[in-house]
Amino acid sequence: MRSFNIHEAKTHLSRLVNEAKEGRPFTIAKAGKPMVQVTPIPAPKPKRRIGFLKGQIIVPDDIKAPFAAEIEEMFYGGK
Repeated sequence: MRSFNIHEAKTHLSRLVNEAKEGRPFTIAKAGKPMVQVTPIPAPKPKRRIGFLKGQIIVPDDIKAPFAAEIEEMFYGGK
């Protein structure tokens, strides 16, 4: 990993941050001792869109009909 002293990092900070963003992390050192590591923050996951399949999927009105007996037994116990 590349290492830069504080003065050099301050002088070229914009360039170094852009490079870190592109996947080339670096450390900043003081008197030759590594002090901090600069790495990119992962991109946030895209939010799920509700309703993005609207009109593409048809849910039948009697979707529960084949399982009605099992559902009633699960909630209300045996008859």
